[in-house]
Amino acid sequence: MENVAIFFGPEGGSVNRVAKLLASKMENLNPDLIFINEATSEDLARYDNIIFGISTIGRDTWDQKFGNIDWARFMPIVSSFDFTGKKVAVFGLGDHITYAYHFVNSMGILAKTVIKNGGELLGKVSSEGYDFQDSEALEGGLFLGLPVDEDFEPELTESRLDTWVAQLNLEF
Repeated sequence: MENVAIFFGPEGGSVNRVAKLLASKMENLNPDLIFINEATSEDLARYDNIIFGISTIGRDTWDQKFGNIDWARFMPIVSSFDFTGKKVAVFGLGDHITYAYHFVNSMGILAKTVIKNGGELLGKVSSEGYDFQDSEALEGGLFLGLPVDEDFEPELTESRLDTWVAQLNLEF
């Protein structure tokens, strides 16, 4: 496997914790952890293998409180970046109880942007074992990355990461 970076945001909280846990589980690959608030398109260009970590909150909450968050700043960079030749995986944090109809939607939006911009999307996960109503991250029974629910299923995070890391080791 070639160079790997985990781009994540927001800093602090669950996405940050899961990104660090993921990096520790991939320590043989020595992934770089890059906080998206500080990342540029030049940073994306330096890596052949990219993992994005993103959270999803309800649109009403997003619009009212978080209009200027890290992903709002970084998503235009991702949207204009040419991912041709890049292998990309995405993990997304979501709340399958409060946001059952929007479960990990941001992960889906991000994954679809990567695909549209020429990237090879890896790390798709079966929807089996997840309880939710709808998700923009779901296509053909597969999530376009790894969903993680730290609010209501934190006890499953570590085993889900272990399985996903084994999958990524084969796919990258």
